[in-house]
Amino acid sequence: MVRKPLYALIASGAIAVALAGPISPAQATVVDGGSSPCFDPVAAGAARGGPNLRAGDTRAVTAAEQLQIAQRTQRILDAKVLDGLKALLGGKGKPGGGGGGGGADPAGATLTNIPVYVHQMLSASGAGRVSQAQIDAQIAEMNQDYAGQDASGHTGSPNGDQPAAAKTAAHFYLAGVDEYLNNSWHQDRSSTTYRAQTRKGGPKSLNIWLVDFKYLGIATFPWDYAANPSIDGIRVQWDSLPGGDIAHYNLGKTATHEAGHWLGLYHTFQGGCTATNDEVADTPAQATSTTGCPEGQDTCSLPGLDPIHNYMDYSYDECYDEFTPNQSSRISTMWTAYRA
Repeated sequence: MVRKPLYALIASGAIAVALAGPISPAQATVVDGGSSPCFDPVAAGAARGGPNLRAGDTRAVTAAEQLQIAQRTQRILDAKVLDGLKALLGGKGKPGGGGGGGGADPAGATLTNIPVYVHQMLSASGAGRVSQAQIDAQIAEMNQDYAGQDASGHTGSPNGDQPAAAKTAAHFYLAGVDEYLNNSWHQDRSSTTYRAQTRKGGPKSLNIWLVDFKYLGIATFPWDYAANPSIDGIRVQWDSLPGGDIAHYNLGKTATHEAGHWLGLYHTFQGGCTATNDEVADTPAQATSTTGCPEGQDTCSLPGLDPIHNYMDYSYDECYDEFTPNQSSRISTMWTAYRA
């Protein structure tokens, strides 16, 4: 079975469903005002194959909302095509409705030239600081991953019938680094506040906040930018950068995974073992997320083995080595709809 993106099915007329209610905006993280423990990978199960540290990295998207997002995406793309035609004919087009709000992006910001602002949210004593070399290595890692070649220099090693790694259009450059000494922000408390106060750029600028929390990373989706531009970006556990100390999660691929969400990709297990799944035809459906790197894993009765090497699963860093051609196409489509 070949799965087509929902927005493609909508455009072809294969789906025509009217859903009531607006698309939910990005949900702010709610935290209490008390103290929270620092990240302990052993206690959390990283060294024992326990609870997956990548879990909980985006807000939940139900099947109904997924369809709403697909319908909205198609409307925006259609409007942008129409505006382009009007411009060619000398008419005046209207904004497509994808972006809006937020700050200004640096000149020349595009999918092939994404500015990245790294915010080091340190404790009052300076704990959680990474070196400039680690930040540079993180940007290099992301560029290698999105170019279809991981840091080890080998191209995708497909699990079963999966395609080899694709070279996506996404390319990143470091636009700035800053530091904040604040115990609360360091532990990701008051995240809505600190992101609003520190975020730089507009919809084309990727902001990365390095924090110390119980997750490996948390990301926002591009379709939530217009409603909540001030919190757009990704939060990443500071010790997951290249050279960090978290076993199996210290090659910098957490940021690659979270940036995938920021660019519009779902998890490969989105929706479970269904034909729609993550709306990407060349990532076989899987029922559940992956922990470790279990070669040959197959959790779904639909065709194909689980895409355990895909950056949008929950595998170990050393297991990751590919985005697929259709994921690459989706990244470009979502950029056009919501960030261009």
